[in-house]
Amino acid sequence: MLILIAGPYRSGTDGDPQAIAANLARLEAAAWPVFATGHLPVIGEWIALPVLRSAGAGPTDALAEQVLYPTADRLLAHCDAVLRLPGASTGADQDVAIARRRGLPVYHDVAEIPRRTQRESV
Repeated sequence: MLILIAGPYRSGTDGDPQAIAANLARLEAAAWPVFATGHLPVIGEWIALPVLRSAGAGPTDALAEQVLYPTADRLLAHCDAVLRLPGASTGADQDVAIARRRGLPVYHDVAEIPRRTQRESV
C-alpha cells in the first residue's frame, strides 16, 4: 500500500521555521515504521515543498494555501490508506475526511497497519 502519513505540519507553530521543521521531523519519524510493515510511506510535504520552492515560496507564504492542501488531495487519489498521527491539524483532518469519503482505511497507529506478507511481496 501507498500510505499517506498525516499530522501537524504548520499547525501550532505560529510560522516558526524551527517548529515547522520539528513537525516535519515527527511526520518523517513514522516513515520507517510504515516501510517496515512492507508498505510505502509518503508525506504530502515531500511533494508540496519542492513545488513551493520552485515557485519562489515557502510554507508560510500565501501561495502555500494553494499548494499544500491541494497536493494532499491529489496525492490521496493515489494512496491506499492514511496514517493519522496525533496532534491538532486542519490539513491532516481534511486528509482523513477525504480518505474516508474515498473508502480508504485510516490508521492511528502503525501497529494497526496490516503487515505485507512475503507472498504479496513477490
